[in-house]
Amino acid sequence: MRQLYNFFIFIYYLAIRVFAVFNTKARKWVNGRRHFFSRLKKTIPEKEKLLWFHCASLGEFEQGRPVMEALRVLYPDHKILLTFFSPSGYEIRKNYQGADYVFYLPIDTKRNARKFVRITNPRMAFFIKYEFWYNYINELSKNKIPLVFFSTAFRRSQYFFYPWGKWARKQLQKVTYFFVQNQDSLDLLSRIRVYHAEVGGDTRFDRVARLADEYKDIPEVSHFKNDQPVIVAGSTWPADEDILLELMEKSEDDFKLLLAPHEIHEEHIRELMNKFAKFKPQLFSSADAGSLISARVLIIDNIGLLSHLYRYGTLAYIGGGFGAGIHNILEAATYNKPVIFGPNYHKFIEARELTERDGAFVVHNSGELISIVHDLLNRKEKYDKASLIAGDYVKSNTGATQLIIDKAAEYLISL
Repeated sequence: MRQLYNFFIFIYYLAIRVFAVFNTKARKWVNGRRHFFSRLKKTIPEKEKLLWFHCASLGEFEQGRPVMEALRVLYPDHKILLTFFSPSGYEIRKNYQGADYVFYLPIDTKRNARKFVRITNPRMAFFIKYEFWYNYINELSKNKIPLVFFSTAFRRSQYFFYPWGKWARKQLQKVTYFFVQNQDSLDLLSRIRVYHAEVGGDTRFDRVARLADEYKDIPEVSHFKNDQPVIVAGSTWPADEDILLELMEKSEDDFKLLLAPHEIHEEHIRELMNKFAKFKPQLFSSADAGSLISARVLIIDNIGLLSHLYRYGTLAYIGGGFGAGIHNILEAATYNKPVIFGPNYHKFIEARELTERDGAFVVHNSGELISIVHDLLNRKEKYDKASLIAGDYVKSNTGATQLIIDKAAEYLISL
């Protein structure tokens, strides 16, 4: 089975190399790993005390961030090594000041894993959520380096829990400790005799809870809002933008739309400007105060602001629910904002729970979106209830970071 896994990794790598010829993201993935080990050796001094954090992309980075920042304070003699799998995480956070070294992670071959662990020799490793790279896991285990997974969620549909998943289950035994998001995940691990685990929650709650206390003034958004109701639509894809356009065209309610698309390349921004043309859309990067006040749509054409934009909203619409899955809903909920999203949300625990509690609302088409928006904007009791539920949900689920810090201390003291 290990040979089959390594063969799959090899095919995956070849596919990305081919894809990189005509895809910018894949090209960044490949180029970012060129001459990797020579750069790693030059950058990291020998015998550096490293705490290694690995995440797939930007979402997992946000989950890891509270733990990184806490350990940086508690262990100032240690350095933080942060690695990413995806360009969408690395390119945005390669200059993150909370880490001492930021790199891509080389593809998970036996040779790469052996060289990486030999050069870095971390005192402890933290993998965030789903990063099950088995050669790296095996190499850390062979070198007796503690490896903690956190904010992990397991589902019955994952291959670990099928009869043919025996080899993958054995690899999980090599992980030092799991902090899983919920009891269902813990029960699933128990079924396959992985007992070195506990329910630790999701560190994203700790991260987003701090956002509500960090006021960031964005004058352009204040001018745009102009004391009117605003729907903040974050991380949207074309399917989301289509029903948001229908909302703008057909709703009888008076509100503004602040649109922060997932893709901000020039062509897509131009498409959005054309799509919403009748509503006097303005670009965040070029609008002036006068044009912002009269505009009904503001398009955010840069990155890094979204988590602060939700503060200005009356309602939040989270993109991705008509595609592969919704994006982060907690960044909006922490500001006591009712959250709306499309039907593909079931993989996300927080979305399921907030929906069950009436702090979040699922829409399948523009008609349902128009109806939900109308109710929330015009029925104060329903709006206030949903707002309170959303904010309280975030507050009641904080504390995961401290559990991980306490567990890390057990291993670091013994080393």
